[in-house]
Amino acid sequence: MNIDQNSPAISETRAPGAFRAGKQASFAFISKNLVLDVIERAVVLLLFLYFANRMLPELAKLITTEIAYPELFWLAALKNLDAALLVISESLGFFLILTRRSATSVSTHPLDWALCLIAVNAPLLAAPAAANTFVPSQIATVLMFAGMIIQISAKAALWRSYGLIPANRGVKTKGPYRFLRHPMYAGYTLTHIGFLIGFPSLHNFLLYLTTFLIEVARLLREELILNKDPLYRQYTTRVRYRLLPSVF
Repeated sequence: MNIDQNSPAISETRAPGAFRAGKQASFAFISKNLVLDVIERAVVLLLFLYFANRMLPELAKLITTEIAYPELFWLAALKNLDAALLVISESLGFFLILTRRSATSVSTHPLDWALCLIAVNAPLLAAPAAANTFVPSQIATVLMFAGMIIQISAKAALWRSYGLIPANRGVKTKGPYRFLRHPMYAGYTLTHIGFLIGFPSLHNFLLYLTTFLIEVARLLREELILNKDPLYRQYTTRVRYRLLPSVF
Protein backbone atom coordinates (compact mmCIF):
# COMPACT_ATOMS: atom_id res chain seq x y z
CA MET A 1 0.00 0.00 0.00
CA ASN A 2 1.34 3.41 -0.94
CA ILE A 3 1.33 6.03 1.81
CA ASP A 4 1.44 9.77 1.27
CA GLN A 5 4.58 11.01 2.96
CA ASN A 6 2.70 14.17 3.95
CA SER A 7 -0.07 12.20 5.60
CA PRO A 8 -0.84 13.20 9.22
CA ALA A 9 -0.60 9.49 10.09
CA ILE A 10 3.19 9.54 9.71
CA SER A 11 3.91 13.22 10.28
CA GLU A 12 5.22 14.61 13.49
CA THR A 13 2.66 14.37 16.26
CA ARG A 14 1.21 17.74 17.20
CA ALA A 15 0.95 18.76 20.81
CA PRO A 16 -2.62 19.01 22.16
CA GLY A 17 -2.16 22.73 22.81
CA ALA A 18 -1.03 23.37 19.24
CA PHE A 19 -3.98 21.37 17.92
CA ARG A 20 -6.45 23.37 19.99
CA ALA A 21 -4.82 26.65 18.91
CA GLY A 22 -5.05 25.67 15.25
CA LYS A 23 -8.67 24.61 15.68
CA GLN A 24 -9.53 27.90 17.37
CA ALA A 25 -7.79 29.90 14.63
CA SER A 26 -9.71 27.97 11.98
CA PHE A 27 -13.00 28.58 13.81
CA ALA A 28 -12.21 32.30 14.14
CA PHE A 29 -11.46 32.53 10.40
CA ILE A 30 -14.74 30.80 9.50
CA SER A 31 -16.69 32.99 11.94
CA LYS A 32 -15.15 36.20 10.54
CA ASN A 33 -15.92 35.19 6.95
CA LEU A 34 -19.48 34.29 7.94
CA VAL A 35 -20.06 37.68 9.60
CA LEU A 36 -18.61 39.53 6.59
CA ASP A 37 -20.74 37.45 4.24
CA VAL A 38 -23.91 38.26 6.17
CA ILE A 39 -23.05 41.99 6.22
CA GLU A 40 -22.41 42.05 2.46
CA ARG A 41 -25.66 40.23 1.71
CA ALA A 42 -27.58 42.63 3.95
CA VAL A 43 -26.08 45.61 2.11
CA VAL A 44 -26.98 44.07 -1.26
CA LEU A 45 -30.53 43.39 -0.05
CA LEU A 46 -30.98 47.03 0.99
CA LEU A 47 -29.59 48.28 -2.32
CA PHE A 48 -31.85 45.94 -4.28
CA LEU A 49 -34.92 47.06 -2.32
CA TYR A 50 -34.01 50.69 -3.04
CA PHE A 51 -33.57 49.86 -6.73
CA ALA A 52 -36.88 47.98 -6.82
CA ASN A 53 -38.66 50.88 -5.10
CA ARG A 54 -37.44 53.22 -7.85
CA MET A 55 -38.15 50.90 -10.78
CA LEU A 56 -41.40 49.11 -9.87
CA PRO A 57 -43.73 52.16 -10.07
CA GLU A 58 -42.43 53.00 -13.54
CA LEU A 59 -42.65 49.35 -14.58
CA ALA A 60 -46.23 49.10 -13.33
CA LYS A 61 -47.14 52.28 -15.23
CA LEU A 62 -45.58 50.90 -18.41
CA ILE A 63 -47.44 47.59 -18.11
CA THR A 64 -50.74 49.40 -17.49
CA THR A 65 -50.21 51.55 -20.58
CA GLU A 66 -49.37 48.54 -22.74
CA ILE A 67 -52.50 46.72 -21.58
CA ALA A 68 -54.63 49.75 -22.42
CA TYR A 69 -52.86 50.32 -25.78
CA PRO A 70 -51.53 46.95 -27.02
CA GLU A 71 -50.63 48.47 -30.38
CA LEU A 72 -47.85 50.38 -28.59
CA PHE A 73 -46.22 47.20 -27.21
CA TRP A 74 -43.28 46.95 -29.63
CA LEU A 75 -42.65 50.69 -29.58
CA ALA A 76 -42.57 50.68 -25.78
CA ALA A 77 -40.35 47.58 -25.75
CA LEU A 78 -37.77 49.22 -28.01
CA LYS A 79 -37.84 52.48 -26.08
CA ASN A 80 -37.37 50.72 -22.72
CA LEU A 81 -34.90 48.02 -23.73
CA ASP A 82 -32.06 49.59 -21.71
CA ALA A 83 -34.28 49.78 -18.63
CA ALA A 84 -35.27 46.13 -19.07
CA LEU A 85 -31.61 45.09 -19.29
CA LEU A 86 -30.85 47.15 -16.17
CA VAL A 87 -33.56 45.26 -14.28
CA ILE A 88 -32.17 41.93 -15.51
CA SER A 89 -28.61 42.88 -14.56
CA GLU A 90 -29.47 44.05 -11.04
CA SER A 91 -31.85 41.15 -10.37
CA LEU A 92 -29.24 38.64 -11.56
CA GLY A 93 -26.61 40.18 -9.28
CA PHE A 94 -28.99 39.99 -6.32
CA PHE A 95 -29.81 36.33 -7.03
CA LEU A 96 -26.17 35.34 -7.47
CA ILE A 97 -25.07 36.91 -4.19
CA LEU A 98 -27.81 35.03 -2.34
CA THR A 99 -26.70 31.70 -3.87
CA ARG A 100 -22.93 32.16 -4.17
CA ARG A 101 -20.27 29.85 -2.76
CA SER A 102 -18.06 30.66 0.21
CA ALA A 103 -14.81 32.55 -0.39
CA THR A 104 -11.38 31.07 0.30
CA SER A 105 -10.24 34.58 1.20
CA VAL A 106 -12.10 37.87 1.60
CA SER A 107 -10.85 41.38 2.29
CA THR A 108 -11.39 42.81 5.76
CA HIS A 109 -9.69 46.11 4.94
CA PRO A 110 -12.01 49.12 5.54
CA LEU A 111 -10.71 50.79 2.36
CA ASP A 112 -11.94 47.91 0.20
CA TRP A 113 -15.40 48.04 1.75
CA ALA A 114 -15.54 51.83 1.39
CA LEU A 115 -14.49 51.71 -2.28
CA CYS A 116 -17.09 49.04 -2.98
CA LEU A 117 -19.96 50.86 -1.31
CA ILE A 118 -19.11 54.18 -2.95
CA ALA A 119 -18.75 52.59 -6.40
CA VAL A 120 -22.11 50.84 -6.07
CA ASN A 121 -24.02 53.84 -4.73
CA ALA A 122 -22.43 56.75 -6.62
CA PRO A 123 -24.18 56.08 -9.98
CA LEU A 124 -27.53 56.32 -8.20
CA LEU A 125 -26.81 60.04 -7.75
CA ALA A 126 -26.89 60.72 -11.50
CA ALA A 127 -29.31 63.58 -12.14
CA PRO A 128 -31.73 63.93 -15.06
CA ALA A 129 -30.45 66.29 -17.75
CA ALA A 130 -31.61 67.62 -21.09
CA ALA A 131 -31.11 65.22 -23.98
CA ASN A 132 -28.05 65.82 -26.15
CA THR A 133 -29.01 67.59 -29.38
CA PHE A 134 -25.53 67.36 -30.97
CA VAL A 135 -25.03 63.59 -30.89
CA PRO A 136 -27.60 61.15 -32.32
CA SER A 137 -29.48 59.41 -29.52
CA GLN A 138 -28.83 56.06 -31.22
CA ILE A 139 -25.13 56.31 -30.29
CA ALA A 140 -25.92 56.69 -26.61
CA THR A 141 -28.47 53.87 -26.80
CA VAL A 142 -26.02 51.48 -28.47
CA LEU A 143 -23.29 52.21 -25.91
CA MET A 144 -25.66 51.71 -22.98
CA PHE A 145 -27.04 48.54 -24.56
CA ALA A 146 -23.52 47.14 -25.13
CA GLY A 147 -22.52 48.01 -21.56
CA MET A 148 -25.55 46.21 -20.15
CA ILE A 149 -24.90 43.10 -22.23
CA ILE A 150 -21.27 43.01 -21.05
CA GLN A 151 -22.39 43.38 -17.41
CA ILE A 152 -24.92 40.57 -17.67
CA SER A 153 -22.53 38.22 -19.51
CA ALA A 154 -19.80 38.88 -16.90
CA LYS A 155 -22.17 38.11 -14.03
CA ALA A 156 -23.34 34.95 -15.82
CA ALA A 157 -19.71 33.86 -16.30
CA LEU A 158 -18.92 34.43 -12.61
CA TRP A 159 -22.18 32.80 -11.51
CA ARG A 160 -21.74 31.59 -7.90
CA SER A 161 -18.39 33.38 -7.65
CA TYR A 162 -20.04 36.81 -7.97
CA GLY A 163 -19.64 39.30 -5.12
CA LEU A 164 -19.08 42.96 -4.30
CA ILE A 165 -16.30 42.88 -1.71
CA PRO A 166 -12.83 41.77 -2.96
CA ALA A 167 -12.55 38.01 -2.40
CA ASN A 168 -11.38 34.81 -4.05
CA ARG A 169 -14.27 32.49 -4.89
CA GLY A 170 -12.52 30.77 -7.75
CA VAL A 171 -10.81 32.04 -10.90
CA LYS A 172 -13.10 32.42 -13.91
CA THR A 173 -11.67 32.52 -17.43
CA LYS A 174 -14.69 31.99 -19.70
CA GLY A 175 -17.09 34.36 -21.42
CA PRO A 176 -15.91 37.99 -21.46
CA TYR A 177 -13.11 37.02 -19.05
CA ARG A 178 -11.29 35.57 -22.05
CA PHE A 179 -10.68 39.13 -23.25
CA LEU A 180 -10.52 41.31 -20.11
CA ARG A 181 -9.75 40.64 -16.46
CA HIS A 182 -12.56 42.91 -15.23
CA PRO A 183 -15.23 42.98 -17.96
CA MET A 184 -18.01 43.82 -15.50
CA TYR A 185 -16.35 47.13 -14.63
CA ALA A 186 -15.80 47.74 -18.34
CA GLY A 187 -19.54 47.20 -18.87
CA TYR A 188 -20.43 49.67 -16.11
CA THR A 189 -18.06 52.26 -17.60
CA LEU A 190 -19.49 51.83 -21.10
CA THR A 191 -23.04 52.22 -19.76
CA HIS A 192 -22.06 55.40 -17.91
CA ILE A 193 -20.42 56.83 -21.04
CA GLY A 194 -23.56 56.11 -23.05
CA PHE A 195 -25.78 57.80 -20.47
CA LEU A 196 -23.45 60.80 -20.26
CA ILE A 197 -23.44 61.20 -24.05
CA GLY A 198 -27.23 60.99 -24.14
CA PHE A 199 -27.82 63.29 -21.13
CA PRO A 200 -24.71 65.45 -20.65
CA SER A 201 -24.22 67.67 -17.61
CA LEU A 202 -21.29 68.78 -15.49
CA HIS A 203 -22.80 67.04 -12.48
CA ASN A 204 -23.05 63.68 -14.27
CA PHE A 205 -19.57 64.06 -15.80
CA LEU A 206 -17.92 64.64 -12.42
CA LEU A 207 -19.98 61.85 -10.85
CA TYR A 208 -19.07 59.26 -13.49
CA LEU A 209 -15.42 60.36 -13.57
CA THR A 210 -15.21 59.88 -9.80
CA THR A 211 -16.95 56.50 -10.10
CA PHE A 212 -14.49 55.40 -12.79
CA LEU A 213 -11.46 56.33 -10.67
CA ILE A 214 -12.95 54.47 -7.71
CA GLU A 215 -13.61 51.41 -9.89
CA VAL A 216 -9.96 51.43 -11.01
CA ALA A 217 -8.80 51.60 -7.39
CA ARG A 218 -11.29 48.86 -6.52
CA LEU A 219 -10.06 46.43 -9.17
CA LEU A 220 -6.44 47.03 -8.26
CA ARG A 221 -7.28 46.22 -4.65
CA GLU A 222 -9.09 43.07 -5.80
CA GLU A 223 -6.01 41.92 -7.64
CA LEU A 224 -3.96 42.14 -4.43
CA ILE A 225 -6.06 39.25 -3.14
CA LEU A 226 -6.40 37.36 -6.41
CA ASN A 227 -2.67 37.47 -7.16
CA LYS A 228 -2.09 35.26 -4.12
CA ASP A 229 -3.68 32.47 -6.16
CA PRO A 230 -1.26 30.78 -8.64
CA LEU A 231 -4.17 30.12 -11.01
CA TYR A 232 -4.94 33.82 -11.21
CA ARG A 233 -1.28 34.67 -11.83
CA GLN A 234 -1.30 32.23 -14.74
CA TYR A 235 -4.52 33.81 -16.00
CA THR A 236 -2.93 37.29 -16.01
CA THR A 237 -0.18 36.04 -18.32
CA ARG A 238 -2.85 35.08 -20.87
CA VAL A 239 -5.19 38.07 -20.39
CA ARG A 240 -3.00 41.14 -20.02
CA TYR A 241 -5.57 43.95 -19.95
CA ARG A 242 -8.03 44.85 -17.22
CA LEU A 243 -10.59 47.26 -18.73
CA LEU A 244 -9.60 48.31 -22.23
CA PRO A 245 -7.74 46.08 -24.71
CA SER A 246 -4.25 47.34 -25.63
CA VAL A 247 -4.56 50.23 -23.14
CA PHE A 248 -5.18 49.15 -19.55
